[in-house]
Amino acid sequence: MLLGAIADDFTGASDLANTLAKGGMATLQFSGQLSGIAHDPPACEAGVVALKTRSAPVSEAVSQSLAAARWLLDQGCEQIIFKYCSTFDSTQDGNIGPVAEALLDLLQTDIAVVCPAFPATGRRVFMGHLFVADRLLSETGMRHHPLTPMNDPDIRRWLGHQTRGAVGSIALDTVRAGSASLAAAFAAEKKAGRRLVVTDASSDEDLIAIGRAVADHRLVTGASGIALGLPRNFRARGKLADAAETLPPVTGPGVVLCGSCSTNSQQQVARYAAANPSLAVDPGALASGEMTPEGVAAWIAEQGDNAPIIFSTAAPDAVAEAQRQFGREAVAGKIESFFAALAICLADAGIRRIVVGGGETSGSVVEALGLASMHVGREIDPGVPVLIGERNGPLGLALKSGNFGGPDFFSKALQELGRP
Repeated sequence: MLLGAIADDFTGASDLANTLAKGGMATLQFSGQLSGIAHDPPACEAGVVALKTRSAPVSEAVSQSLAAARWLLDQGCEQIIFKYCSTFDSTQDGNIGPVAEALLDLLQTDIAVVCPAFPATGRRVFMGHLFVADRLLSETGMRHHPLTPMNDPDIRRWLGHQTRGAVGSIALDTVRAGSASLAAAFAAEKKAGRRLVVTDASSDEDLIAIGRAVADHRLVTGASGIALGLPRNFRARGKLADAAETLPPVTGPGVVLCGSCSTNSQQQVARYAAANPSLAVDPGALASGEMTPEGVAAWIAEQGDNAPIIFSTAAPDAVAEAQRQFGREAVAGKIESFFAALAICLADAGIRRIVVGGGETSGSVVEALGLASMHVGREIDPGVPVLIGERNGPLGLALKSGNFGGPDFFSKALQELGRP
């Protein structure tokens, strides 16, 4: 294992794994439950460990991230990526800064790039500010996120709330001035004692240039786009094999489970539900026991060859009302527990293709299914690959961040999971 990555949620992990696999690295995605494979991990060139630390308490996020990093270093990794969302999902008291600083200390290194840019999905960083398409982050639906509302697009300022030291910055002009200029800028930030350096990027070419400049950095942080240029660094050193991995085919019934409440997910759910059997998750019915995983699994079985969608996706006002009535943490916990238990019922009843929307939901599903590792296949949409795990035979999954995918993503993902 040459390159190791730690992702703060499961969809982010598959997003990064997709980038590395497209870059030519044999890639596996591991769940945070590493104890079962600690002594005999499957062979790969890039290993991505998926955690559920995005909205966890800071101490837990730091502890779990350090444990994952130590495991990756034990496998021989020469460079570590800390992957977070391209919308920098985090509160002022959040985890990105503390985890990054803890990893710097563990790796005994003095600098790491901070770059959440992902141009393929419209995320760009300019003058330290994060844009989504042509809007500042604070002007998008992320300002209504139920767990990590983002109301400040200045990544330098936001990160500064979370860190002990000063935050550095490198402008786009410097990124595009050539590798020598960019390397000099990193050296200057390092000399000034600024360990975390927010770096502008608005194109894949910018990210590839940054990748060249950080070839010798022990720690790299960012969204999946930051990894675009990293595989070629290992290839230039003659360390990558050329053989492509062949994944087993996945055949059998499918289902869509969506827990994301993003604007994009609302549109995707509405599009899919208009043409397929659908069932909305009611927090009140979960609380009363009227809606159970076993009951919903039985309803799904009645749909025959149709792939139904089960969703808790709702508009911000509906989410806020449910949180007011039952409590924010209670609502989130009940919904994630429901999807986890439902996934077990479905996989053990013969469902072979599972498409999941939402990072927290994806993490709950993968952990419940006990998928210690998954092979990374072809890309479905930017940031979302086919994943193949093993539970009663090959099990195909697509783990989608709420903001990712086109309007027909769910239909497309089910089709791709069933394609040889």
